[in-house]
Formats: sequence, structure tokens, C-alpha cells
Amino acid sequence: MSGYESGASLPSRSMDNGSYTRLETPRASSRSFELPVNHVMDISSGARSFSAADLYHVDAKMATNTNSSMVGPSTPRPDHRSRFLSDNELLLAANPVPTRESFATLNETDEKTWHQRSTELISKMLNTNLERGLNGMDVERRVLRYGYNALEEEAQTPVVVIFLLQFYNLIIAMLLIAALASLALQEWVEGIAILIIVTLNAGVATYQEHSASNALAALASLSSPQSLVIRDGMQQVIDSKQLVPGDIVILVTGDVVPADIRLFTSVDLKCNEMLLTGESEDVAKKYNAPTHVAPGKTAKLTASNMVFSSTTITAGNARGIVVETGMNTRVGSIAALLQEQSGSPDAEESKKWIRNPISDCVAKHRPKLTPLQRVLHGLGFLMGLIAISVAVLVFIVGMVRNTGDPRHPTRPVWLNVLMAAVSIVVSAVPEGLPMVVTICLSSGTAEMIRKNVLVRKLAAVETLGAASVICTDKTGTLTEGKMTAVKLWGDFQEYTITGKGFTPEGSIVSADGTSQAEPEAGNIQLRATLMASVLCSNTQLKQVEGEDGESSRWMPFGNSSEAPLVVAAAKAGIWEDNLLDDYPRLVEVPFSSSRKMMITVNAVPALNGTAMFDTLTLPGDKPPKLVANVKGAPNYILRNCTQYCRKDGKFETLTTVQRNEISEAVDALSSQALRVLAVAIQPMHELPYPKDCDDVDEKFAALSKSLVFLGLVASIDPERDGVRDAIATARGASIRTVMITGDYLATAVAIARNIDLLQVGADPEAQATDCTQLRPNDVYLPPADIDEITSRTLVFARAKPEDKIEIVKSLQRQGLIAAMTGDGVNDAPALKESDIGVAMGISGTEVAKGASDMILTDDNFCSIVSAVEKGRVIYANIQKFVMFLLSTNIGEILLIFLSVAGGFPLPLEALHILLLNLFTDGMPAVALSLEKGDPHIMNDKPRHKHSPLILGRLWLLVLFNAFLLLAGATTTFLLGLYWNFGELLSDDIYNAGGGSDGTDYSSVTCKRWEGMNDGWRTYGNCAAQYTDGSYIFGDEVAGMNAFSNSTVYCEGGEYECISAGLGRTQTMVFLGLAFTEVLRAYTVRHFTEPVFTRMLSNGYMQLAACMSLILTVLVTNVPVIMDDIFGFEYISWYQWLVVGAVAFNSAFWGEVLKAILRRHDRAQARWDHMKAGFEEILLEIRHVRHHVERLEAGGLKRE
Repeated sequence: MSGYESGASLPSRSMDNGSYTRLETPRASSRSFELPVNHVMDISSGARSFSAADLYHVDAKMATNTNSSMVGPSTPRPDHRSRFLSDNELLLAANPVPTRESFATLNETDEKTWHQRSTELISKMLNTNLERGLNGMDVERRVLRYGYNALEEEAQTPVVVIFLLQFYNLIIAMLLIAALASLALQEWVEGIAILIIVTLNAGVATYQEHSASNALAALASLSSPQSLVIRDGMQQVIDSKQLVPGDIVILVTGDVVPADIRLFTSVDLKCNEMLLTGESEDVAKKYNAPTHVAPGKTAKLTASNMVFSSTTITAGNARGIVVETGMNTRVGSIAALLQEQSGSPDAEESKKWIRNPISDCVAKHRPKLTPLQRVLHGLGFLMGLIAISVAVLVFIVGMVRNTGDPRHPTRPVWLNVLMAAVSIVVSAVPEGLPMVVTICLSSGTAEMIRKNVLVRKLAAVETLGAASVICTDKTGTLTEGKMTAVKLWGDFQEYTITGKGFTPEGSIVSADGTSQAEPEAGNIQLRATLMASVLCSNTQLKQVEGEDGESSRWMPFGNSSEAPLVVAAAKAGIWEDNLLDDYPRLVEVPFSSSRKMMITVNAVPALNGTAMFDTLTLPGDKPPKLVANVKGAPNYILRNCTQYCRKDGKFETLTTVQRNEISEAVDALSSQALRVLAVAIQPMHELPYPKDCDDVDEKFAALSKSLVFLGLVASIDPERDGVRDAIATARGASIRTVMITGDYLATAVAIARNIDLLQVGADPEAQATDCTQLRPNDVYLPPADIDEITSRTLVFARAKPEDKIEIVKSLQRQGLIAAMTGDGVNDAPALKESDIGVAMGISGTEVAKGASDMILTDDNFCSIVSAVEKGRVIYANIQKFVMFLLSTNIGEILLIFLSVAGGFPLPLEALHILLLNLFTDGMPAVALSLEKGDPHIMNDKPRHKHSPLILGRLWLLVLFNAFLLLAGATTTFLLGLYWNFGELLSDDIYNAGGGSDGTDYSSVTCKRWEGMNDGWRTYGNCAAQYTDGSYIFGDEVAGMNAFSNSTVYCEGGEYECISAGLGRTQTMVFLGLAFTEVLRAYTVRHFTEPVFTRMLSNGYMQLAACMSLILTVLVTNVPVIMDDIFGFEYISWYQWLVVGAVAFNSAFWGEVLKAILRRHDRAQARWDHMKAGFEEILLEIRHVRHHVERLEAGGLKRE
């Protein structure tokens, strides 16, 4: 509701009849009232004039009804106050708070809703006075009883809890175990590195989740700040949250309704309920007797004698009784639905777990998982099981074999085996996966912002790409949400009005394409139609400043149903302000649901050759002094017309044939889903009723006679630009577009045909459904029956918010990924329930935005198609880098396992594997996430909701490349062991280093020749190589004659011989894996296409490959980093060549497999083409046979 400024001067109103005197123009949106001094009680001050004993209340249980069908105000949730008096005592107390028990004493049945009761009965039920309202004591008690008029806010999950929940993940848990094990074993570098990685991933995820806005907070922000009420017999301005059931509220144009209110007086009241119903057209509201639904008739979505919280008063004024507040209002019921859906969909699964505080916390705070999150969680769980199983197996085998580590001779066997198991865990866990996924989705969101799609939830990017159904509201989504005049019919001709929306840009053209709007065209009838429409209107078209303070846009102020008329007139240069100066209004008969038309009487200026009605004459060739302008329902106006206006402005008698022709034009326009208004005039010398006449009906009867028909104006909420193409593109991608609207079925079908949602030849009975069929007798059909309807329906009409949720749930039961677009409050529950909610950024309410996963900043349905395509590209990129990481991790697991099981030294330390997974693998993986995607990706069908991330063929590629990596690494490892030791197995290396003489690993060291013990043994030519005075690597033992490393010297006084040799071997393995994985990143870019296809199209890949190679060279060649931190050693030039050859060999055979798959695909495509052609031939034969049978049957009948 519009705010009230302190000390403002406002119109006074009579308490007797509800009339009011406005001090400003009727169009003014601001208002002021003279408030009596020292008579307004400020409830917000917290003052209490009674003792605690007075704070009694009732424990009566009042059933909550989210559709406001209660018989009394609902008990606030939760009601924590204690009970002081019994129910019977309270019923006898003075001014009791009304209860359900007290309602039962009345003569009405409990089944009736507020709009079905008389205001007299409601005032008794709520114990209020229609003239004086509530008193201060009543208000205080009711605030305590029912709580504040505010929506419950969704509790925010603390940041600390969000951060800790990131560790409730098997991958993270395994990394933490590995880190703790490393730290416990004093492997500080490895342990700290793992902890940094885990913390970084958790921090990024926490930031993304915490930055999402809260849907319930947005709902609460819709509450109007202040309300004008009658309390203690006086008008008072109060905070809207202080409203209680029984308050008497005064509403005027521009107000936002603060609660659900039953009207008891109204004057020409209209309300915009788009937030609730999704329809932009204003709804007439009027105090009337209790409403009832006639047998066989459909109940309206909102009762005509009630206004609902958060809707807007667009015309007139009224008074009413507050019947529901806070969470018991219509908007509150939607908020309750959002709360029910805000919990994790996996909460039921949590009930299967062992109850403990951790699982309870996770079930409470964990958000619902998107398909990608479910797949990645499943992948992580699978890798975790594999890692744990293999690690346990390695530990058992290592202990049985009494496996030692030649590089760490002082460690006990169990510790060496444990570190091998840690290496297995580290190699199995794709450490970079969470970070790469985040980068992939973040980059996707950045690109989507440039395409007018704002992503609120990171994982929603890929989910929309998997959408198989897009459920969309009509108004403001498929259409502009701006009623626009598109046709004008007059003098038995049809004209087209160009332009869309409220911007007065466009023209009025005839069938031959010539403009008819300008005065020079001489079409007096057309301009008279537009002028009369504006004169008979209370709406103004104004240019308002944009939010940035620079841009501007055109907006209508007044009745939204009149907006298309004033915009169309503005396109012809006819503006209301100028027109009213020349034709001042004298009389107004407002529109009513019974009259179906509005009439204004305007003075006609003295003729000067320029006035619009210069050509109008009355009998006797006398010019008129007044003109009555009439607009309304065509059938009502046409039956009162006796003449029509020709193009030249002359009047002709309206014949029966011409009357029928006009009716046919109305039917033709209505069949196109156009809203048709008729415009007529009655020129006159004087008013046709006594001057002292105050009866509106008498005025109407006199002014609506003998009208001159001017024309028809047909309006529509126009389709958005590109909607047809967007729907066609979605159809080509095997994505169904489903329109869910509050319109009647015939209107919805017509609009669906206009936008090609229902294609030519489609059966509307099969593809369009009235939502009452889902809930006969207000009870929803069984799920199986609803699923049958939703599986074939493209258009749902007369939908309620609950219907949208049922439709979405039904589609999800069918295994479909359902996206929901919308902009109003009524869309919010379905947006929340759907797999992904898409809200409109311009016309969308904060409620819809808060409940959505992404927002279309341009309100363009077409942007969804771009989002779908980008989502598919992102998902394909995720598949690529997951395949890349899996093949490397699986290869590393097998390499470690086979080494331990075969009695070989460890080919890589845990820190080496961590370095490979994070940097050498991580950077190419990031580059894969930024691939531009296949240009034909929108020709593919949506993947199934529960389809795995990696399918059968992709697993073949993963496992084959993992085998190639394993084979290459194994070859490098074995060559390294032989070249550096002359032996392969750990025990043989031990013996070769002096272990056969009983010497422990730790004493097998090299010293200066002069200082060597006599017991030291050298092998082969090692002693001869030492004669040049340099230091010798003592690990150059037996078998080193062929490949001497005598040019590499020991710089220290002593050196661990075996450690240096194993370090050189591990360096070769590390380099081989690094080079192989960089080349693998190029081959995985295309699942079947050759590596050279668009090889240089991704600049990020070139950058990532260079950085990975540079980093690899640095960590294996820079002193201190290579030896002190990572334990690498220098290797010879021929060893570099071997490493490179092994890497290229792996890439070559990977491409060979892709070539085989391509050949298979081409053969399969040829077979599918032949099969499809054969099926078409069979189908044509059946058609011919059927046609022949029909001809033969017809011949037999004739015979």
C-alpha cells in the first residue's frame, strides 16, 4: 500500500455512507486525510494499558485453510502462549477474541467460505463494528492471539553450517583421511597440500550457496507498509503488520491490499490480481451479497466481493473487513507451499539412515540436488568405494608380502603399506573435479548473463540443458504482458495497428498498406473512434524515467484494459491531455458488470474547422454541443445503435444486414483470441435527463439510446518477438513446451495456435485441457490418471497455483526434467517444485525471482533456448573433463596397485599424484570445461533424468585410455628401474645395494673414495669412472655398463644410493604421465572426431597445455623444488625421448579407437537411413491400401 507522509493533508470521508471528498484530481495516486489530534493509538510503540491477567486467549484449534475457506481467523503459527481461561469462560467474557467454537453458535454452516457469508454475519463472527471498527483492547488481544500480519520468513542456514556441510561428502572425507594420515606420518608437505585443496573447494561452494537469495524473504517484502483503518470510530494510519482479523480497512486507487479483505462497500472498484492469477487484466470488484457457484458452473479463481493481500487497487475505492492475515492469506498459502518445498527432496532418504545429529542437520539444511549434483555425488561415491576397496586390498597384500619401501628404509612395513594405501586414495579421488565443475558452471553463467540469463544457482546451468519439458505461463512470458490494440474495424473495413507494447510507435494501416491514422488520410471515422475511446477513458500514457536515471519508458497509469486504447490513439497523434482541454468531461457513468459499458459526456467546442467532430450534425443541421462517448461489450453497444459512421464522417442508418456484418466481424476477431471493444457516440444539444438527476441507472438509460456506431478496437496481449522460433527450436531439440494459463480453454487454444504451440492439424481436444479435469469435484485424480493427461497435453487452461505443482510433479514422475517459467506469485510454488525455475527479470515479482533458479533479464522466452543450448554444451564439457580425469585416475590406481601387488617399489609418491591431479590434469580439465561445443548439439534429444554422466561408449573410451596410460607408465617405470638399478623388484634392489651382506638400507650410501669403508662394494665400471676425481652416484650398480650416468655427480658428503635411483625412476614416470595426459586432453575434446578437428579453436587449451608442460619441467629441474620438496632427480636425454615416445604412442592408439568408432557410426547411420526409407515405403503402402479400401466401400454403397 502506498505510504503516508507525516502531517499530510488527506480527503475526509463520511463514516455513514462511505463517500469521500478528494482534494486532488481523480487521477492522483497520493492521498491525505485530516487526522484528529491525540486520537490515534500507536500500537507499534508497544504500550499496554492492561495487566498480564488480561492477556487471555483461546486454545481452540482452528484448522488452517490455505484457500481462505475458513470460517474464522486461523490460529497463528506457532501459538506459544499459555492458556488462562476455559473456552466457556472466554465466550462469556467481554469483547472476546472470536474462536471457531463461537462461530459454531451461529446459524451458518462451517463449510461456507468468507465470500459466501453476509457482511453482517462476518461482523458478528469477528466481533467487530462496521462503522467504528475495533477498539484498542480488541486490537491488543488479537495481535497476541493471531500474531502480526506478516509472512513467516524462511530460516537462513548459517554460513558456518553451509561450510561444514561441504565436508559431508565421500570424496572430501577420503581426502581428509589422507591428509590426517600424512600429517600423522610427518609427511607435512602432502598433508598440508591436501588440506589447502579441501578448504579451497569448500570455500568456493559455500560462497556460491550463501549468495543465493531467499524466496520467502522476497514474499515478505511484498507486504504493504501502511494501511488506512477505522478504529475507535476514527480513521487511522497504521503499520500494515498491525492489522488483525476484524479490522475495517479503507482502500483507494493505488493501494496494495494489506490482507485478505471481505468488501462491504465499493465504488467502481477494480483490482489487478496478476500476482495471484497471472492475468494482467484488471478485475472488477463490488460489494454484493454472498456469492455461490451455480450448478455446472466453474468457480472463479478469486471472489468478486473480496480483495486479496498483495494485489493492487487500480480504480475506485472500497471498505472491507479483514478476514485473514499473515500466513493465512492467499499469498500466505503460497508462502506455505514454498516452505513445504524448501526442504531437501532427499529428506525421505534421510529417514532410512541411522538417526544422529549429523544426518539430521544434513537433512534439514541440504538443498535439493540437481541432476548434475546427483550424478557427481554418485560418481564420487563410486570412486570412493573403488579407492577404499583397492586401498584395503593393497594394505592386506603389502602386509602379507612384508613389502618395504627402498626409498624410506627406516619405516616399518605397516607404515610403508599404509602410505601406499594413502597413495591409492589420493590417486582415486579427482581432487580437481569440484573446482573444475565450479569453474565450468561459473564461466557458463558469465556467458549466459551476456545472453540475458542470470543464474542464481550455479548447478542450474546444466539442468536447464537437460530439460525435456518447459512449463510456461502465458501472460508476460510467451506474451508481452501488455495488452495492445492490433486491429481496428470501422465502416466495414479492417485496419491493422502496428507496434507492440506501450510505446506509442506504430501506425494504423489499411489492407493496401497505406496509413490511415493521419488527418491527411481523410479517415474521419477512424480518428473519431480513437478520440471517443480516449475521451471515454481514465487512463493516461506517460513517459517515466528508468531505474538508471537516464533511460525512459512509456507506462499507462489507470485501468490496464484502457491502456491499448490510449496507446493506439497516441500512435495516431491523439493525446488525452490535449483532448480533455478541448472536450472537457461533464458526466461519467462508470463501467459495471451489469451495464457492460462506460459512458462519458464531453462538451464539444465551437466549430473552427479543426475540431474532431466538426462534421457532426443533428436534425436541422445544427451542430451538437455535447457528445456522449461510449465503449464496452460489442453485443451490448450494438443493440443500442441505430446509425453507423462512414469513413467521411457522415452517419448512415444501420440496417439488419449491416448489423449482422458487424456481429460477424466481432466473432472473427474474437476467434483470434482478441479482446474486442465497441465504440459509439451520441451527439446531443443537451443532456437527455433532468439536471437534478442523481440516479446513475437513469443517466445510463438516457445516454445509451440511439447510438452511432463508430468501430471496433481489438486488443491482444501480443506474443513476444521470436517466440514462434523459440518453440520450433525447442521442438527440434525434442523439448515440449507446455503453456499453463488462467485463461478459458478457447482463449488459450487460440493463443497457442497463434504462436504455433499447437501446430496446424493438431487436435485441441487431445492437446488442450481445462484444469478442472484434473480435479473433478475439487479432488485431484489419481497420479496415474493425471500422468496420462499431462503426457499428451500442451495447453492447460483455468489453472490454479496448485494445478501447476501437480502438473510439474506428474511430469517428474514420468522421468522428465521439468523447467518452469513464470513471473507472478502464482508461479512461485511451481518454480520451486520444478527441476529448474526460470523467472522473468522485468515483469517478474520478487517472489518469482526468489523461488527461481535463473532469471531472464529481458523477459524473453527466446532466451530460454539459448540457455538450453548453453546448458547442453556445459554438460558435454563436464562429460569430457570427467572422462579425462577418470581415465587418468583409473590408470594411476592400477599403476599403484600392480606395483605393490607385484613387489615393485612405488612408481609415484602421494605428493606426485596430487601434483598430477591438480595441475597437470587440472589445467587441461579447466580448458575442456571452456570448449565451445558441438554446433549440432541442439539436434540431440534430451538425456534422461536418471541417465549416468558416462554412458557405455564413453566408458569404453575411458577404460581404453586408462589402459593406454597404464601401459605407458608401466613401460617407463620398468625401464627406469632397470637403467637405474639393473633390477626391478624391491627385494632385488635391496640385495643389489648391499642388503645381501646384511647391510640395512640406511647404510647403503656413497662417500668420498678416500673415506670409504673397506667393506663397500662397487659394481661394473663404477670404480673406473671415479678416477676423474668426481663424486659417484652409488646407485649406479650392476648392469650400468651400457647406460652410464657418470656425468651426474653427488654434491654432498654422502648420498642415499637407492633413494637417488628411485627418484630418477619416479621422475621418468611422472614426466611420462604428464605428457600422456596433456595429449589425452586434446584427444578427449571430441568423442569420435579426429584430434585435428577444430584443434586450435579453444585458445584456453593451448594455454593450459603450455602451462602444464612448463610446470612439469620446472618441478623436475629446479633445485630445492625438485629434490627437497618433491624428491625428483635429473634424468638423461635419452630418457626424455623415451618419455615423449610413450606419450605419443598412447595418443596414437586412442585415435585409432576413435577411427574404429567413426566407421561403426557411419555404417549404423547408413543402415538407419535405409531402415527409415523402408518404413516410409510401408507407411505409404498402408495409406494407399486404406484409400483403395475406402473407394471400394464407396462403390459398393452406390451399387
